[in-house]
Amino acid sequence: MTDSALYTPAEARRLPHPRAMLELIKPVTWFPPMWAYLCGIVSVGGNPESWGLVVLGVVLAGPVVCGMSQAANDWCDRHVDAINEPHRPIPSGRIPGRWGLWIAVAMSVLSLGIGWFLGPWGFGATIVGVVAAWAYSVEPVRLKRSGWWGPGLVGLAYEGLPWFTAAAVTLGAAPRFETLAVLVLYALGAHGIMTINDFKAIEGDRQMGLRSLPVVHGPVHAATIACTVMMLAQLVVVCLLVIWGKPVHAGIIVLGLLVQLWAMRRWVRDPARLAPWFNGTGVGPYVLGMMVAAHALAGLEPL
Repeated sequence: MTDSALYTPAEARRLPHPRAMLELIKPVTWFPPMWAYLCGIVSVGGNPESWGLVVLGVVLAGPVVCGMSQAANDWCDRHVDAINEPHRPIPSGRIPGRWGLWIAVAMSVLSLGIGWFLGPWGFGATIVGVVAAWAYSVEPVRLKRSGWWGPGLVGLAYEGLPWFTAAAVTLGAAPRFETLAVLVLYALGAHGIMTINDFKAIEGDRQMGLRSLPVVHGPVHAATIACTVMMLAQLVVVCLLVIWGKPVHAGIIVLGLLVQLWAMRRWVRDPARLAPWFNGTGVGPYVLGMMVAAHALAGLEPL
């Protein structure tokens, strides 16, 4: 399918509509990396030298880097979206021509510019985030083609990388082992969360050769895999917190696990239809557990 076939001439615009540009960078997706960044600050004691860096880091993680990744993904996915979601800004023509690409490239440059002000750790992490965003979407790498590598990369970039960046920028050094262990576990568990997004695009992914878990294994098995990954990661976090002398925090996370288990049992009965419901109901306790774990880490005795 050619770009000109994505929308009719009557719908084409010479300039992108401002509202369409905001829709392109999907503000609803900014919360996970912003939340993870805050978790990173809390996990190391929450006492950065300049709170301006906190604000700058949160803005970088959410509207800028995450927004850039959404723009890049929409540009690279414009032909898939023409099948699954023809109302999206690019296939609908509300963002015409190559404006989607230019916006993604400009925001990549802006990301690196802002990351420079976060020091060596922040700038290095920003480079990783920008590279990961393009590696997920653009040919010939396009890790999105895999139902394992794609969601795994996004989980690490959305949850693990912002947490690590915030902790490293706050400390001016690499975080301690306990912090690294917990942030990696939550990032790996987020693979299941990212898989939820694939249920809305099964038909388009199948036609375009994207091997998402719902396409390869079917909706029920894919949902079961996603739930298992989420649960296992959190169970390991619970065990580690108990070992580290934080049973109260571990208990709170277990309560969240019970809520998730209830939501998961309902979701797997009709995964495609209930994916949006589970995204709003089952994911909440997961991200709240991240902050609980961050508070536990902050209270650990220094090495």
